[in-house]
Amino acid sequence: MDQIEYRSDKTVTSEEFISLLHRSTLAERRPVNDLSKIEKMLAHGNIIITAWHKGLLVGISRALSDFSFCCYLSDIAVDTAYQKKGIGKELIRLTHQIAGENDTTLILLAAPKAASYYPKIGMDRFSDCFIIKRK
Repeated sequence: MDQIEYRSDKTVTSEEFISLLHRSTLAERRPVNDLSKIEKMLAHGNIIITAWHKGLLVGISRALSDFSFCCYLSDIAVDTAYQKKGIGKELIRLTHQIAGENDTTLILLAAPKAASYYPKIGMDRFSDCFIIKRK
């Protein structure tokens, strides 16, 4: 396979993001039929790292960080045809690096299907998480 190009400076269109969400299975848990929400998600994520193969968006990490204490990794998606090649791990590494890996704790809520992946790449499981679901 040709080299994957990682970028933090390339704009992702809503259409590219939605297409990747479908190709990664993350579309099951994201508002892919609400273009306004997708646009806001892209506009307000303050760390977005992308993975490209021959001009095709094959991976994305979308996070929110204060760059001093915490970084919430809200979306990590890799096209199923490109999974198990280290792309997700690299997207997470780059996200934490940009957020300030010496200062910030990287936090994510795993989808049930992906929960077994994160310990394999060195992330610790934390059981004391609480949420208030959207209305």
